[in-house]
Amino acid sequence: MSQREGSLDPQADSSISFLPHLEAKIRQTHNLARLLTKYAEQLLEEYVQHQGDPFGLPGFSPPRLSLVGLSSPSPSHAGLPLSERLRLDAAALGALPALLDAVRRRQAELNPRSPRLLRSLEDAARQTRALGAAVETVLAALGAAARGPDPEPAASAPLSPASSASGVFSAKVLGLHVCGLYGEWVNCTEGDLSQLVPGGVA
Repeated sequence: MSQREGSLDPQADSSISFLPHLEAKIRQTHNLARLLTKYAEQLLEEYVQHQGDPFGLPGFSPPRLSLVGLSSPSPSHAGLPLSERLRLDAAALGALPALLDAVRRRQAELNPRSPRLLRSLEDAARQTRALGAAVETVLAALGAAARGPDPEPAASAPLSPASSASGVFSAKVLGLHVCGLYGEWVNCTEGDLSQLVPGGVA
């Protein structure tokens, strides 16, 4: 692939035309990201519904928590080169499935009679893996493959069983945070990919 075909700056040259298979892959990946942004909103609402009070109450503001290996997209994300943004997207998408799996295991203990929520969490992890792999494929095709292996999140310990009320609440808050990060990163990925869709957003 020539440098012109592999350009990650769609504004650099309006005459750039992607190879047909690459164009199809970009559109497919963007459509998947756009679909997952809708699923992420539904998952967050569904998660909150199953946590009980004070989750979902007007004015409830859960404490902000940090997770090893994953945070929200930084305010400077939009100002980075597109290739770097997509690398960060791919890294975040690579970290999310293990976190979503950990949330699902914890919810299986707290809400064993909520199979729909558990299935939604399982689907989210699987779909995020698929989106992350697709983004990496696009990066590789454009000659900007992600650098290094995906980070292994070390967040399963805080989501492990805890018998105390405070431990249960913390696990619920962590799960809420993970669901929120899932939505933030798939939305961020969708926005970044939209700049690569030939002819504009489909």
